[in-house]
Amino acid sequence: MSKAKELCADNAYDAVVIGSGPNGVSAALVLAQQGMKVVLLEAAPTIGGGCRSAGLTLPGFIHDVCSSIHPMALGSPYLRTLPLEKFGLRWVHPDAAYAHPLDNGTAGVAYRSIEKTAETLGRDGEDYASLMRSLNPNWETVCEALLQPMKMLRHPFALASFGLKALMSVRFIADSYFRDEPARALLAGVCAHAELPFDTFASASFGLVLGATAHILGWPMPEGGAQSLMNALVGVLKSLGGEVVTGCPVNDLSDLPAAKIIMCDISPRQLLRIAGGRLPASYVRALRSYVQGPGVFKLDYALDGPIPWTADDCRKAGTVHLGGTFEEIAESELACWQGRISQRPYVLLVQNATFDRSRAPAGKHTCWAYCHVPNGSRFDMAPYIENQIERFAPGFKDLILARHSFSPQSMEAYNANYIGGDINGGAFIPSQLITRPVARVIPYATPMEGVYLCSASTPPGGGVHGMCGYYAAHAAIRGWR
Repeated sequence: MSKAKELCADNAYDAVVIGSGPNGVSAALVLAQQGMKVVLLEAAPTIGGGCRSAGLTLPGFIHDVCSSIHPMALGSPYLRTLPLEKFGLRWVHPDAAYAHPLDNGTAGVAYRSIEKTAETLGRDGEDYASLMRSLNPNWETVCEALLQPMKMLRHPFALASFGLKALMSVRFIADSYFRDEPARALLAGVCAHAELPFDTFASASFGLVLGATAHILGWPMPEGGAQSLMNALVGVLKSLGGEVVTGCPVNDLSDLPAAKIIMCDISPRQLLRIAGGRLPASYVRALRSYVQGPGVFKLDYALDGPIPWTADDCRKAGTVHLGGTFEEIAESELACWQGRISQRPYVLLVQNATFDRSRAPAGKHTCWAYCHVPNGSRFDMAPYIENQIERFAPGFKDLILARHSFSPQSMEAYNANYIGGDINGGAFIPSQLITRPVARVIPYATPMEGVYLCSASTPPGGGVHGMCGYYAAHAAIRGWR
């Protein structure tokens, strides 16, 4: 008997959920809210998937293993309906969402206020403000439509202004709106989260959503670590009668206890593995053609003090994008898709303990930084990441008390959904924005009766918002195929 069947032998379930990331837990919550008896199975010793915290370096230092800043969790049409505060969740809001330092000692800074942000961007400030105001004032409608793809066509007028710009490339938006480096670089930094070449059709969409979110919701972090968000979600699930079993890997669908609904918060590759020969050949071919995005190389640091930024305004931001000019970042992101390593990589850095003092001992600090690399790369990027930080914060290296590194391989070993270090569950290329992982009317449904995918490899894709799980669960409830 499999471990899953053995652990669940004394119970009968309506639904089994594989994987305890934000989407898996959201799927379990939706089903439990419908009165179903649900069990959630997690292979790792702790719940959370890509939303965990751990002591990776020294005692007393808390690090977010993957996701750390959660604007989409705060804005999620589903997660914001849950009483997460009753289960211990507290949001910490940095003074600014993100900053982008330049070599001349200045920085563009994205504050909640569009006007205050514009003041950091020189003569492009008014054009930046115009761009952000034009995306759409009715953010709740836009957010609902974008995070629940089947509703997109229900809001054509609300999406019109955003949609036209989202179809553009990052380079087109930069060339159309901005003349000087502060604004162009600020745009480049936020758009590079999508891990796409800047000349790609629709490559601006991800960054425009994140940029708008910075002004409307901010970019907050959970107090105490990303694990706090997952603990709160699981607290709600257990209050509804849901069960959670950790240390319970699923190697084959036959390992599972009997249930009418099986929700899979796993990658297409994992589904192929556990489904065995149960899937039709056409669906297998479609899953095998699914395109993974670049990988990441990540470093977590225990620091002896705050990061000594040359541009003081960087101290106000939870997230700092490093990479200098627009063209430097564009080259770095293109290199990933061409199988090359950039020696001056675009680096995303988060300084948690600057704003959440529970993350480190008194007087000490934490931060993490990662860069994009070709999927599955084995190249050690640590020296290049640290050189980029030192470039904008001279003296940083002298503050390092300890470091922990994640290569693409160790990322995948940590979380099997991160194929080749791809933390977004698949590339955000145009063909995979809505139809991921395959082109089906209901992309969550598999050809197997009662089996659904609900991971970031389904719409609307990566990000801590739970909407992949939410929408997949509703597809399962209605029996949509």
